[in-house]
Amino acid sequence: MTTYKAPLDDMRFALFDVLDGEAVLTGLEGGEEHSRELIDTVIDEFARFAEEVLAPVNASGDAEGCHFDKATRTVTTPKGFKEAYRRYAEDGWAGLTASIEAGGQGLPAAVGTLTKEMIDSANTAWGIYPLLSHGAIDAIAHHGDDWQKEVFLKRIVDGSWTGTMCLTEPQAGSDLGLLKTRAEPNGDGSYRVSGTKIFISAGEHDFAENIVHLVLARLPDAPAGSRGISMLVVPKFKVNKDGSLGERNSAAAGAIEHKMGIRGAATCVMNFDEAEGWLIGAPHKGLMAMFTMMNSARLGVGVQGLGLSEAALQGSLRYALDRLQMRALSGPRMPEKPADPIVVHPDVRRMLLTQRAFVEGGRVLAAYASLQSDIEARHPDAQTRQQAGELLSFLIPIAKGLLTESAQECTKEALQIFGGHGYIVEHGMEQLVRDARIITLYEGTTQIQALDLLGRKVMQLQGAGLKRFLDEIGTFCREHAGDDSLKALVGPVATAATAWGELTRGIAARAQANPEELGAAAMDYLYFSGYVTLAYFWARSVAALDRSRLSASARQAKRDTAAFYMARILPRIHLHKAGIDAGVATLPEIAGD
Repeated sequence: MTTYKAPLDDMRFALFDVLDGEAVLTGLEGGEEHSRELIDTVIDEFARFAEEVLAPVNASGDAEGCHFDKATRTVTTPKGFKEAYRRYAEDGWAGLTASIEAGGQGLPAAVGTLTKEMIDSANTAWGIYPLLSHGAIDAIAHHGDDWQKEVFLKRIVDGSWTGTMCLTEPQAGSDLGLLKTRAEPNGDGSYRVSGTKIFISAGEHDFAENIVHLVLARLPDAPAGSRGISMLVVPKFKVNKDGSLGERNSAAAGAIEHKMGIRGAATCVMNFDEAEGWLIGAPHKGLMAMFTMMNSARLGVGVQGLGLSEAALQGSLRYALDRLQMRALSGPRMPEKPADPIVVHPDVRRMLLTQRAFVEGGRVLAAYASLQSDIEARHPDAQTRQQAGELLSFLIPIAKGLLTESAQECTKEALQIFGGHGYIVEHGMEQLVRDARIITLYEGTTQIQALDLLGRKVMQLQGAGLKRFLDEIGTFCREHAGDDSLKALVGPVATAATAWGELTRGIAARAQANPEELGAAAMDYLYFSGYVTLAYFWARSVAALDRSRLSASARQAKRDTAAFYMARILPRIHLHKAGIDAGVATLPEIAGD
């Protein structure tokens, strides 16, 4: 059984003390009641759900996996998963951040990020089912017709139905311009959808009475490439416009994948054989709706990385404090015992501090990005909404890329602390390593995030989000330049931010001569950007300590971790700059023979 304790004190510190979240959220339209007191109550209650309902079925769900019945083409989820979802829906969690008009509670996205982290720490595989529903909610809410919002949206929000994203095909992974699924008009406004989709998370399961698939397909008159893609809503059971269910639709799972991790999540091959569907949005404009889902999902997957890293930190810290092995190099710390706990060894502390640095810094990043989402959606001033949108768009590939890649490092270091015990099932570390591996792949691989960040968000959009973020960092550094207690943090952050801008200009100049330089630099640029971003949030965290409610020991731990980050992790930017400066010339063509 997974042991998990929600880090509520640090969540509150990130949202309220570092980011002044209460002032931000209560200042938004409809946010007058979103006080700290309300949010505290919500996350306290959700912590009990994560700790007492989700965590106990995490390891057992991994061991059992999902069961596929070929005859009925149905999936049975692991023992306890369906019951956990029933409670989740009955308690109103499915619609926590959905609009009140759609039947949700209308709470901020920032609160949803905190609850999602708890889900992913407690049971990542289970959390994939509501993650997909959340993406479907966003797409239908922003692009659906009124009847689709009434019929589909409200039932996904109340949890009686769930949603999926059906994008990938065998021949079309990230290159959606290659997809072949077709949608033929019926003459009554509906379409016949035919094609095969693969790697469809939550494509079939036993949680809900209906599953709403959002499918990318081509209409008969579609232009070639990605400009010819439409989105359709294709339910598992046909739906009448009054919301009543009809007969079984010809949309069904053909198989489920046997995977390295997240085994409690059903990853399906979905077959559509002239299935009834309805167009969402305008013809050939499906990518707009897809990116609404995708941006939400990408930030959500970044939070998955954060949740897995938190679980790894908790497990390895407990073990390091209890496990007795050898003596401290400076002499016995616990002479009354046969050996000292392994936490006395410097390299064990390095591994723990690395995890803590990524977890607590990443938590501020995730909360900050979520607040930008709330500001973009509900701030009364149009210019402020636009600026928040630019920041959010810029930060999404950083959050998705860095938080998922750092989860690989955190889970690996946690397993390393356990030694051989980490490699066996009983301690849960090997499951974290396996579960974390997928998050760098789905919703766009890390390479795709890197190209999105450098190629689109920086170069194509003239670096609007980057400039705004660098201005914010510069303002913070100037405001605290005379603060002796922050000198060791502000100086490195200011220097790194300046280097970030210079590095970007250098890449742009080289790319004018050879566009391949963008592809050669992108991954290193993503890491560089991520490390500087976390450095800024660590400096902000220490600046907020004196007004926080953290204990004295927790405040000191923050200072220690910030110093560790600046000394041992931020310098990684020099390695990545060297990679960028080496250029595409160091990546020669590779022959196939």
